[in-house]
Amino acid sequence: MSPPPRDSRRLVPAYLATSGRARPSRNTLDRLTVLSGSAGTLPGGLRPEERRLLELLLPGALSLAETAAHLRLPVSVVRVLAADLVDAGHLQARAPIPDAELPERQILEKVLDGLRTLKSS
Repeated sequence: MSPPPRDSRRLVPAYLATSGRARPSRNTLDRLTVLSGSAGTLPGGLRPEERRLLELLLPGALSLAETAAHLRLPVSVVRVLAADLVDAGHLQARAPIPDAELPERQILEKVLDGLRTLKSS
C-alpha cells in the first residue's frame, strides 16, 4: 500500500502567523503598496514569518501582493505582518505611483519606435 499523497497546504494555520489578529494596525497598506527593507541586517527577536518577509525584501522592493505570493501566505496575513514591521521601523512602505503620474502610452511607444530605428540602422 502506498503512502497517501502529501498535501501542499500549510501545516500551521495562517492566522497563527499574525498571533491570531485579522486586522493590521494601519489601514494604509493595500495590495499595490511597495514594501522595502529599511536596514541591511535583520534585527533580533523576530517571529519566523517576519524574518522570512524581511529576508525576501533585503535585496530590493516588492508590492504587498508579490510578497504574499513569494511567501505563499494570504495577502491579509502579509498585510498584518508588514504593518507590524513598519510600526517597529524595520520595513518601509510607500503607496504605488498613481496612474496620473505615469508617462502616457503614446510617448512610450514613440520612444520604443525610435530605439528600434536606432538599433536597425
